[in-house]
Amino acid sequence: MVVLAACIISKSGKVIVSRQFVDMTRYRIEGLLAAFPKLVGIGKQHTYVEAENVRYVYQPIEALYLLLVTNKQSNILEDLETLRLLSKLVPEFALSLDEEGIGKAAFELIFAIDEVISLGHRENVTVAQVKQYCEMESHEEKLHKMVIESKVHDVKEIMMRRANEIDKSKIEKTRGDKGGFTSLQSMGSGSSLSDVAISSSSVGGFGSGSGFGLNADVDLYSSKPKGRPPSAATAPPKGSGMQLGKMQRTNPLLESLKAEGEVIVEEVQSSSLKSKSAAPPPTDPITLTVEEKLNVTLRRDGALSNFDVQGQLSLQILEEKDAYIQVQVESGGNPGILFKTHPNINKEFFASDNILGLKDTSRPFPIGQSGDGVGLLKWRMQSSDESALPLTINCWPSVSGNETYVSIEYEASSLFDLQNVVISVPLPALREIPNVKQIDGEWRYNSRNSILEWSIVLIDNSNRSGSMEFIVPATDTSNFFPISVVFSATSTYSGLKVVNVLPLKPGPPPKYTQRILLQTENYEVL
Repeated sequence: MVVLAACIISKSGKVIVSRQFVDMTRYRIEGLLAAFPKLVGIGKQHTYVEAENVRYVYQPIEALYLLLVTNKQSNILEDLETLRLLSKLVPEFALSLDEEGIGKAAFELIFAIDEVISLGHRENVTVAQVKQYCEMESHEEKLHKMVIESKVHDVKEIMMRRANEIDKSKIEKTRGDKGGFTSLQSMGSGSSLSDVAISSSSVGGFGSGSGFGLNADVDLYSSKPKGRPPSAATAPPKGSGMQLGKMQRTNPLLESLKAEGEVIVEEVQSSSLKSKSAAPPPTDPITLTVEEKLNVTLRRDGALSNFDVQGQLSLQILEEKDAYIQVQVESGGNPGILFKTHPNINKEFFASDNILGLKDTSRPFPIGQSGDGVGLLKWRMQSSDESALPLTINCWPSVSGNETYVSIEYEASSLFDLQNVVISVPLPALREIPNVKQIDGEWRYNSRNSILEWSIVLIDNSNRSGSMEFIVPATDTSNFFPISVVFSATSTYSGLKVVNVLPLKPGPPPKYTQRILLQTENYEVL
């Protein structure tokens, strides 16, 4: 019972992939495969054909043949079972079942065939096991990389603290050498960095150029890179001669790690840029924001404990000429929602025509409000109906021997398409990362807080339900709670939206932008 070769060929006899399991010359296998199309009759229902010395067991897959070449003494039932398993594996590794798709996945298919057939005999494996073996994931390798990343992170923290100490000593020396800073020293230790940067522009002998340099340095030092101690987050301002961007600092340990092939990510500059590039101010003349915040508490058995939605319509105007307006809205007609207007809004006008305007139409709306602007309308919704939930989470931990098997599944309502979903599951303290067996989406293990984060970029009609299974050492099942969930959506429970902005003064209608957002504030399974 020996399989001589496993092949994928075209119906004309062209060899695309072939894996031999016995000593055989190239001319021998090419001759056997070239003879196969001539032996296959048209319209026959057989799955094998015999030649003088070999047997061909085959299965058509679209325009190709999946073929096993065996000796005549092999067990035909065993060969058919092997062929059936290979036919399930080919679509798993090849993007398309044509010559181009099979050719691109040739090496992956050969590796998969080797997992199924060893020395001509079939191994007792399943499709899932073959896929797992071919992924070649190593938990030891992941753990080693996590340790290396932690060491590199610690070294960079030490490096940054040392660099700040050196910069501080140089700044103190510069202050002593340059008389222009004597007036700054009299300001006292209570002066903030921003005060020092502003005052430096008026100090004699420095001019506007040194003031700009100080502002740039203060911005860099006021940012807090991730993981950096608070004591090193702020440093005194620098003189105009100090240019942080021109200084090159190296660390022997970092250089040795780079030489060994480790990828070292520099975080200092990117963190500074991230702090500078905060949310940009609105550029449109008028911005209207419909935002709902969701607070939900679920019990472990799936019952709803608390459901609360709080919403607000906010208005932000950049210029006073656009502030003489009225806002016309429409809602989805949800009977469980009660709207409340701002005290300065004409309530009767809103109740009759769904138009939000000031009681005194001669006054403009406030302009230049920070954050999301001034609130015009608020509403709240509370419910005990589980069908109103956008997402339900079920967690099933079970202890078996020295391991705990955890199965988590989600079910999403068709009312919303959820974006950037992150389900955070607390875990007990682990020496190794959890063994994730199956997941619909991506996962990340936060070793510092011992949290397993399951992320799904988008939940829509194509994946209203999904699951994740993982294994950890035996522990109390209560350690996997509370589970917290974060997501957002571009539709709301109220269905409120702005349909028009009406000007109160003659002229063209003002341009406006509308943003609609539903997001979680606290969503937990206790």
